[in-house]
Amino acid sequence: MSTTFDWHKPIPANERLIFALDVPDLDQARRLINLLGDSVQFYKLGLEFFLSGHYFALAAELKEQGKRIFADLKLFDIPPTVGRATAQLARHEVDFLTVHGNDSILQAAVENSGKTGILAVTALTSLDRGDLDDLGFACDIEALVLSRARRALKLGCAGVISSGLEAAALRREVNHALTVICPGIRPVDNIDDQKRTLSAADAFAAGADYIVVGRPIRDAADPKAAAMGLQQEIERALG
Repeated sequence: MSTTFDWHKPIPANERLIFALDVPDLDQARRLINLLGDSVQFYKLGLEFFLSGHYFALAAELKEQGKRIFADLKLFDIPPTVGRATAQLARHEVDFLTVHGNDSILQAAVENSGKTGILAVTALTSLDRGDLDDLGFACDIEALVLSRARRALKLGCAGVISSGLEAAALRREVNHALTVICPGIRPVDNIDDQKRTLSAADAFAAGADYIVVGRPIRDAADPKAAAMGLQQEIERALG
């Protein structure tokens, strides 16, 4: 029997897996892309690869292959600078861009985003309660995520980046039009620096639209098999 979710968006199932292409140079990036082939349709390009000097060349190559692109640059600066940087990036037709900051920063990004969807960062999945205390956030993590998500929706953001642990609360309390992208997807026995993690199946059951997976694919003995396994898990989770 198929499972119907009231939050479900008409996203092709094979695009719901976003692979984090966190590598230092173009050769490694191309090797992984060729190796993964049709097992991955959506790529996240982050800061490490941005500093390789080949970011936009690879973005163009991916677009030519019909792939989608998530620019995870977490822009955070004064609003005019973020607005101009967003406009520059939007020229390259990336699908999503992450932005940190308050309402005026997010608004500047949205106003200059063109067809690029702005994703507001809520609370990094590498942060736990102790880390937020160190940063001066006295509120509960879930309350912080929900507050930022409500503001993001009001400002016209396409979605939010959130741990799968908060996805269910987002679906309950924030308009379902908001896209929820969940990084920190890990196997049950997780030992790396991501602290607030969830399995792929649990993230989709909670309300994720997309998941972001990096090391469990990149560092697998057979990266393509690992990606295909996650695609199958996503299909089962969505019924």
